[in-house]
Amino acid sequence: MSRRRLPFSLTLAAGLTLAGGLTATAVLTVAVSRLEYDNKALAFEQGTGVRVAALRQGMEEAVEVLNVTNQLFTTVQPVTRAQFHDFTTPLLQRNPYIRAFNFHRVVTAAERPAVEAELRQFQPDLVVREMHNGKRVPAPARPRYNIVDYLEPMQGNEAALGLNISENRQVSDGLARAQASGRAAVTDLLQLAQAPDAPGFEVVMPVYAQGGRLLGDTAAVISVPTLVKTTLARAGLLDDHSIGLKFYAGGRADPARLVYTSHHATPAVPPTALLAAGYTGRTVATFTVGGQSWTVEAIAAHSTWLADHLGSTLLLAGGLLSTLLLAAFVQAAGERTRKVQELVRERTADLKLTNQRLIDDVLARKRTEKALQESEQRFRQLVAMSSDWYWEQDEQFRFTHVTGDFTEKSGIATERVLGRRRWDYVPALTDTELGRDHIATLEAHEPFRNLEYRVVDDNGEERWFCINGQPTFDETGRFTGYRGTGSDITARKVTEQRVHHVAQHDVLTGLPNRSLLQDRLGQAVAYATRSGHPVWVMLIDLDRFKFVNDSMGHKAGDVLLMTVAARLRSSLRDTDTVARLSGDEFVVILSEHSDQPLTPDIVQRVMDSVAQPVILGTKEFFVTCSIGVAAFPCDGTPADNLIEHADIAMYRAKKLGRNNFQFYTPAMNEESLERVRIESALRNALERNEFVLHYQPQVDLQTGRIVGMEALIRWKHPELGMVPPSRFIGIAEDTGLIVAIGAWVMRTACAQNKAWQDAGLGKLRVAVNLSARQFSAADLVPGIEAVLNDTGLDPSCLELELTESLFMSDVTPAVELLHRMKALGINLSIDDFGTGYSSFSYLSRFPIDVLKIDRSFVNDITHDANDAAIVASIIALAHNLRLSVIAEGVETAEQLDYLRHQGCDEMQGYYFSKPLPANEFEQLLRQRRGLAAPEDEPQTAVA
Repeated sequence: MSRRRLPFSLTLAAGLTLAGGLTATAVLTVAVSRLEYDNKALAFEQGTGVRVAALRQGMEEAVEVLNVTNQLFTTVQPVTRAQFHDFTTPLLQRNPYIRAFNFHRVVTAAERPAVEAELRQFQPDLVVREMHNGKRVPAPARPRYNIVDYLEPMQGNEAALGLNISENRQVSDGLARAQASGRAAVTDLLQLAQAPDAPGFEVVMPVYAQGGRLLGDTAAVISVPTLVKTTLARAGLLDDHSIGLKFYAGGRADPARLVYTSHHATPAVPPTALLAAGYTGRTVATFTVGGQSWTVEAIAAHSTWLADHLGSTLLLAGGLLSTLLLAAFVQAAGERTRKVQELVRERTADLKLTNQRLIDDVLARKRTEKALQESEQRFRQLVAMSSDWYWEQDEQFRFTHVTGDFTEKSGIATERVLGRRRWDYVPALTDTELGRDHIATLEAHEPFRNLEYRVVDDNGEERWFCINGQPTFDETGRFTGYRGTGSDITARKVTEQRVHHVAQHDVLTGLPNRSLLQDRLGQAVAYATRSGHPVWVMLIDLDRFKFVNDSMGHKAGDVLLMTVAARLRSSLRDTDTVARLSGDEFVVILSEHSDQPLTPDIVQRVMDSVAQPVILGTKEFFVTCSIGVAAFPCDGTPADNLIEHADIAMYRAKKLGRNNFQFYTPAMNEESLERVRIESALRNALERNEFVLHYQPQVDLQTGRIVGMEALIRWKHPELGMVPPSRFIGIAEDTGLIVAIGAWVMRTACAQNKAWQDAGLGKLRVAVNLSARQFSAADLVPGIEAVLNDTGLDPSCLELELTESLFMSDVTPAVELLHRMKALGINLSIDDFGTGYSSFSYLSRFPIDVLKIDRSFVNDITHDANDAAIVASIIALAHNLRLSVIAEGVETAEQLDYLRHQGCDEMQGYYFSKPLPANEFEQLLRQRRGLAAPEDEPQTAVA
């Protein structure tokens, strides 16, 4: 029989299934969409926090760079322009946001002309200027200036050279804060002379002399846009356009103080749902670095709907499709059931079995729905914590689940963790107070956050993890374990360690600096006290370092210091400490162990390693060292004075001829105290009129007459007696007293010469030695002119004696200074000629009148062919350059004959007369004593 086709109608079950599926899909879609909104807001907050932290770190690094630069002026005084250039060049290369490094020098009104003259070697028409209404104008007369003296790089920053910043309120306020706090300070935004349109600021820090006097300050000129871009680029955020940035100077987002804007910092209007959730797509954060506040405004970039709602969109599509398929299935099942009921009554049993299967399917679906709900709850918690991976533990704190690419991100295989507790695979955790507190927290079933610990991964590399955890409980409140998240923070820890390393190590050699040295010394002394084993402190000073610096330049000196540092490390044990104290001084701390006794052989091994040849450029140098050793425990060596006593022993080694080592003894301290006594007495010697001058005649070898004299200082101390110059001149040089003493010698000698001339004793020339400190003084030329004016002495009757080392380190400024001195009408001579290391070609550039042959060559000219040849060459060279020659230390008639034969112009020495007090020298002049004429000699020394 034919079957009648039933009309299509939606069954009740299919309708309910369709309605329930659509409802569930809508609810889940809304819930997931809300989670996506939460994720977007959280991602925006995290992204903002990362950028703010990066900018803060960038600003702090800029401040730290200036701290490192300021250390140069703290450890090296004075700092030359070449040193400043060599030191700052690598810093400028590593930090492109630094527009320039400056040294602001404090200059008085009296020093202004000399400073302007010095700076004109870089800009011919330069005068001290100030910024006024955005323009550079000549600075008016002021009692004091703060001038941009050192400037690197010069190219592009010429406008700032010679600029007086003492009238710049922003820089002055920043410098005042730096002086008050003792740390580098950041100025407010300021107008740069070299780039008026570029927003920038300066990081400033004062520089003091050894006596505490303010010399000036070091400054780094920072371009704010470049700093922000460089910082974001180093953090990998410059090309991340998900968040736009606006950077303001100050504690609020003031449009008038906007200094940087990213090209994608245009605010987009967030959806209504995001606004309802409190998300605006904009946040403002403020931080302070170097005493200056900065504000960051973060703006979320516009994104498409699908990019933000991919999960909810897929869930909606999948839910609709699943609902339709399930409704179709139920509809088909209902249709089949109706057909079976109408057509085949006998298949009731089969329908009951089908119904039972449907019931089983429903129960399985309910179990699936419950599992999905638990998974959704876990997903919500993990997303809220938002980290690199997440984990679960059971009630015994054993890991049961680790996901989120744990192996790839942590470097540890999952199998190493599962089934074990955290302190099972990180045993060191139980040995620290932090780890024990963590275990106590777990046992108390309390949540924890930001637990940081160190672990070694499967490749043997050290890593740092940061974890957060939350306890879990079942429906009855029974504790079931923990779940939480973890992150790899190795990069941050490495950065922190690098910053700590920079703060405690020397920039050039990488050795521990003075700060870390004190800590290591304290540990070594504590170990010696506990164990009874001695500790040695060695102070090492290079013997020829100044020679390398002066002859090869400071770059070669830096190479030598790095080479010596490497040799010291390689010649000692890993447990020994090698530190750079300052300049060319190194300190070594040696601790004795039961199987490694301390012997002098160790010190000798260090000396041998330093003495190996060093190739600098194309030349081979042999640099030796002098070492002082102080032991602890030892009589007379307290722990606090170990370095001081090693220093005393080192000076003893230098006094014994260098290239040796000496152990400290209490007797050495007497020599140090003697130096202190000499220095103390020396400071009052001028006021007490304890100095006297002796005069040694200078005789013309052709006429035999006295034509001049050299003024030589003597110290007549009421208790010490007549103190020779060798005993106090070096101390005067070190302390700077030589400047005042040298000025007294010059004035006294000129006044005495004028008095003899007025007494009718002839027009004589008086020679006065000029020290290195005097030569580098800014008021040298005005001081000489004042002495000549006050005493009335003809300038041609004054001769200043200089050594080659005074001007060979920086020839160009020396030539200019010598010409200014020569313009006064005085005579200039080079003392001890032939013992230096300068090129003879420089003589053609110097306005020199006289060469003085050193006594070391004159001593042996009668029996040493080499010395005789040197003396003859010097006389010939001088005459070719139209210079006069004076031979020092002439003591025999044979020496006198040789010098006359070679054409030497004048002599001085014991053969004619020793240095005499003023009254005896005056008698010599009144008696008109002199050498016998050449044709009447050789039988007498004095006529």
